Amino acid sequence: MTSFDAIVIGAGHNGLAAAARLARGGRRVLVLEAANEPGGAMRGREFAPGFRSAGLAHLVNRLDAEVARDIGLGLTGDDRLLPTTVLDGSGKAVTLHGAYGERVDGVAAEEAAAFTALRTKLIFQASILKRFLRRPPPQIGVLSLGDLSTFAGAGLGLIRKGRSEGRDFLRMLLMNVADIADEYLTDDSLKGLLAFDATLGIHLGPRSPTSLLGLYYRLTGDVAGRTGGQFVPAGGMASVASAFVRAAEKAGVSIRCGMPVGRILADRGRTSGVVMRDGTEITAPVVVSAIHPQTTFLHLVDPAESGTGFIRSVKNLRSQGNVAKLDLALDRIPDFAGLSAEARNGRIVLVRSKEQVETAFNPAKYGEFSSDPVMEVTLPSLADPSLTPSGGCTLSALVQYAPYRLKAGWETGRPAFLKIVLETLERHAPGIGKSVVAASLMTPVDIEAAYNLPGGHWHHGELQADQLLVNRPTSAASGYATPIEGLYLASAGAHPGGGISGLPGWNAARHILSGGKP
Repeated sequence: MTSFDAIVIGAGHNGLAAAARLARGGRRVLVLEAANEPGGAMRGREFAPGFRSAGLAHLVNRLDAEVARDIGLGLTGDDRLLPTTVLDGSGKAVTLHGAYGERVDGVAAEEAAAFTALRTKLIFQASILKRFLRRPPPQIGVLSLGDLSTFAGAGLGLIRKGRSEGRDFLRMLLMNVADIADEYLTDDSLKGLLAFDATLGIHLGPRSPTSLLGLYYRLTGDVAGRTGGQFVPAGGMASVASAFVRAAEKAGVSIRCGMPVGRILADRGRTSGVVMRDGTEITAPVVVSAIHPQTTFLHLVDPAESGTGFIRSVKNLRSQGNVAKLDLALDRIPDFAGLSAEARNGRIVLVRSKEQVETAFNPAKYGEFSSDPVMEVTLPSLADPSLTPSGGCTLSALVQYAPYRLKAGWETGRPAFLKIVLETLERHAPGIGKSVVAASLMTPVDIEAAYNLPGGHWHHGELQADQLLVNRPTSAASGYATPIEGLYLASAGAHPGGGISGLPGWNAARHILSGGKP
């Protein structure tokens, strides 16, 4: 077939969510994927003989329950929430159990109570922002009844909590996470965890203004209705991509891989389909771009169709990654000092304090990597033994900070940074170096090349105040529709942002099916 009701570009989870929702709405949908298999950044790869990585993500912490139900995702395992253990290198461990620390071990009772109070406040405040996630962001000057209802609900939520909580929300909204941590906590490990979680994947340090927004975003996610929860699905992270593929195919979606789009057809402000790189033309009145907004408008659409001002705003999007992805092939399970055997399946955060996070960020501002990095570690093969040969183990780590534009260049910088990262792991897990069979460090430049992500930024753009809600990715395309009629955005670069939620794609599809009504 060369004619469809809708074409979706990109078979990442957002593209597949959009396709499934459109197909369930009665549309004939084709998904075109440039890579040889679907999954986007969740595509796995063999990084050493017999050892596989399941992709960039190694945990699920914001998969939207309504999206999963609506498209029939069918993932299991969300009833087993994983702990987070903070290790500072001294042998001390602080463990958060349940959904983001419903119970905290490793600190004094008074500190645990203080963390509970802060957690309760942050989750409430994040819930105000969460009301805006499952719908297009409000459009300035054309507020709909739905927008007014959402604003009213947010306001009533604040009123019910009392004047004091309302004032505190407005006070804290654009603050930095370091100051908030100092207000409530005394334990350096807990402060370091909040600082790390608020800035992971974002070009900010904990003392940067508005850095608390990153933690709010983290806490707008939930697992099985439990805010801040995290899990690995049954079968490991590799099962996530396949679940989205099955949901789309069951809805009747056609998925074609190894099919790079060369151009989006647009004439006089209206799209009519796409042209493949091999010259094949496929027509559709609706084209949904579930790839990076900059790729869409700077490479696939004739700039004359979009307008000079719009193209300038797309070029100015800040989308340079700051995180490196480490995959280690090990001949045995590593032994982290202070980590209990029960916590090995969970998330391990190697951080001493919020000051360490700030100090790690400082070099990135000047194009240098951190000499004392902070990182999030998991052991994926414990959930999915198929990732390794018998007796082996894989380690996955997200390491901050590793700027996309390294002053010395990553060809020179990669081995030097890998050495620092392995030395950091050795301090926390003595003897791990001797068990390393192979190591793969993907810098933002490598992530860009492997997953077609401009700047190697998994959020497809910074999650900062000026690139959220009505400004995501730009004000002229913040509601999924674009200046080109029939062309819509549905990637992590659209509202509400990145992470495995499915919301950008699902929201975009619902917007299309509603006839573009907010």
